[in-house]
Amino acid sequence: MSTGERRGSGPARPARPRGRRPGRTAGSNALRRAVGAAAAALLVTAGLATPLAPAPPRAAAADGGRVLTAAVAQSVDSFNPFLATRLVSTSVLRLMYEYLTGYDPGDGHVVPGLATKWSPSADGLTWTYTIRSDATWSDGRKITAEDAAWTFRTMMTDETAGTANGSFVGNFKKVSAPDPTRLVIELDEPQATMTALDVPIVPKHVWEKVGDIGKFTGDKNLPVVGSGPYVLTDYRADSHVRLKANPRFWRGAPKFEELVFKYYKDGDAAVAALRKGEVSFVSNLTPAQAEALQGHEDIKVNDAPGRRFHALATNPGARAKDGTRFGDGDPSLLDRRVRQALFLAVDRKTLVDRVFQGHAVEGAGYLPPRFSPYFWKPSADQELAHDPARAARLLDRAGYRRNADGKRVGKDGKPLSYRLLCHATDPNDKAVGQYLTEWWGDLGIGVELNCLDNVSDPWLAGTYDLAFDGWSVNPDPDFVLSIHTCAALPATKEDTGTTDNFICDRQYDELYARQLAEYDPDRRAELVKRMQSRLYDLGYMNVMAYPNVLEAYRTDQVASLRTMPENGGNIFGQDGYWSWWSAVPAVTGDGPADGNSAGAVIGVVAGAVVLVGAAAFLVLRRRSTADDRE
Repeated sequence: MSTGERRGSGPARPARPRGRRPGRTAGSNALRRAVGAAAAALLVTAGLATPLAPAPPRAAAADGGRVLTAAVAQSVDSFNPFLATRLVSTSVLRLMYEYLTGYDPGDGHVVPGLATKWSPSADGLTWTYTIRSDATWSDGRKITAEDAAWTFRTMMTDETAGTANGSFVGNFKKVSAPDPTRLVIELDEPQATMTALDVPIVPKHVWEKVGDIGKFTGDKNLPVVGSGPYVLTDYRADSHVRLKANPRFWRGAPKFEELVFKYYKDGDAAVAALRKGEVSFVSNLTPAQAEALQGHEDIKVNDAPGRRFHALATNPGARAKDGTRFGDGDPSLLDRRVRQALFLAVDRKTLVDRVFQGHAVEGAGYLPPRFSPYFWKPSADQELAHDPARAARLLDRAGYRRNADGKRVGKDGKPLSYRLLCHATDPNDKAVGQYLTEWWGDLGIGVELNCLDNVSDPWLAGTYDLAFDGWSVNPDPDFVLSIHTCAALPATKEDTGTTDNFICDRQYDELYARQLAEYDPDRRAELVKRMQSRLYDLGYMNVMAYPNVLEAYRTDQVASLRTMPENGGNIFGQDGYWSWWSAVPAVTGDGPADGNSAGAVIGVVAGAVVLVGAAAFLVLRRRSTADDRE
């Protein structure tokens, strides 16, 4: 599973640009349009004109405008911000809807979003936010505090509406909007995430007419009314997502007029498209692909520490809050000694060197080292370091000894053999799976590598034994921590819940509640580290590596893309919209550098971005399984 972006946090669940469409040339009409757009933009900036409503959607680059094309590794699960959990979905939603607050692209500290300021009461139980008065929805309606209040109240009262981000409102007692610019949230207990509520705020005047939120996909009434830098104008499942620049965005419209996310199931095909100039950006590169692109005259490769982890998860016995057990996970995995034996057989250094070819860091705690305040490593005595001999002894003590054929069998004579769930679109999963098959085979354990395009269904049904897991982590780690609490379990076996892999441990829950109520940063960080230690000791999840971000873009189509963090950060799947909002088209002379179409004057460009979904675990659900569920 992937995410923590699952949304902005995760698991919680977690971008690409391009140049104009090949074969088009810009004529004088396109040039006049660009000049006119530039002049209009200057008038608006000077306060001498009012921004125009978005133009009707049109075919990408039909007027000779630039096409910004991006390749990523995941299909959209939903455009409904109450339901979407995959990284690609939550990344698009960040472009469509603004949050109360955001994260600075430089170092990740909290910055204003729809809220310009905020403050808690003396007891920390009432938070008051000032909602900016200069923001409007893309349809021209003013954004008010009531929009935010309606969003949160809906999540509080409609269980389905809390599917993606319900953990943020579980402690809310009351939410009100005394006036258009004042939002008041009353809490049952102090809550440390009040400046990091990674929840898209939706327009009440649109969503109050929806009816059944659980059945609303969010992509039928186009263009979709939003408040972010881009507006959704076109979508075709497993093909593309097209967004148009929002001239009403309070920070100012993006420089690319259109952004198109185009889906590629095959990563090599996406790379080939980048080489040909058919797309401008590709993410989720393999080390071999990144190396092959290095040195290309018009391509820049970004290799930076990632915000994700690559883990191995065991099925602890799928269950619902009502106590119902379901799924068919192997019961041997309920024995901690067996789980630890499996992890002791993993040689992390070999995986980093051979699978990730050095573009990763050996795994340790649940949160990547990029988030230094919360990063944790097990002590020497606690660490499950590579030790096959110790693994064999643990299996012997657990009652799984070798038979005459060298196979591990239990008292019932049944051989140990596990189904390992992996993402068919992620080459790292497959490569790591081959090593695990070899290492566990040496212990006498059989492995069936089950690589699927859709891992969500068996994961949610609990019909797996082990699985590759991974989430995008936000600067505030609450979301990816919350998905392992008992509260995240589905209400019944028919429901989904927000759980990652059905972990429910009272000691972990107690630590989670304490960190959530702790406003002191240092004390909270210490509690978060204790949570990771407990999760590590439980043995249901083991982080094998923290992969680097490997992505690339064409410099003849895109002059610059802002990474997050600014020094050594990622482009796609940011904790915000910074990369795509700030992307600068490449321009030489009187036209774009790629030569496929003109129509750009100074910084004004008509463009389209194609988001290419190259298959990759990273792009998976924030619950990668369910996919980065962000």
